[in-house]
Amino acid sequence: MAKYLLLKHYRGAPAAVNDVPMDQWTPEEVTAHVQYMRDFADRLERSGEFVDGQALAQTGTWVRYDGEGQPPVTDGPFAETKDLIAGWMVIDVDSYERAIELAGELSAAPGAGGKPIHEWLELRPFLSESAAATE
Repeated sequence: MAKYLLLKHYRGAPAAVNDVPMDQWTPEEVTAHVQYMRDFADRLERSGEFVDGQALAQTGTWVRYDGEGQPPVTDGPFAETKDLIAGWMVIDVDSYERAIELAGELSAAPGAGGKPIHEWLELRPFLSESAAATE
C-alpha cells in the first residue's frame, strides 16, 4: 500500500470545466458538493483506502522558530497554501494507477448547476523511507 495526498485547489491549476467559484454556488449546490465528498470518503473508508481528509478555511497564520521566546507570526503571504489549497484527502492504495483512478472520480464532484466540476486535483505520493534513501 502507498499513501497519496489529493489536494483540492481554490486556484493555481488549469481552469476546471465547470469553473464557477464556490462562493457563487447556491446553498443546495454547496450541500450536494459536500455530500459527494462525504459519500466518496465513506466508500473509501469501507474499502480500507481512506486515511483522512479535511476542507480548509481560507484564513491562516505563518509561524516560525526565531530563537527563545514567542515565535513571530504574520498573515502572509500565503501563495502556497491559504490562497490555493481548499482541502485535502489522504488515501492508502495498492498502486499509482488506483490513486489516479480515485483522483479522477473525486474530480467529478458536483459544482454549479449540479454538474461535475472536472477540477484538477494535485496527486502527491508520501515520501517513504526507502524513497528518501535512494534520492
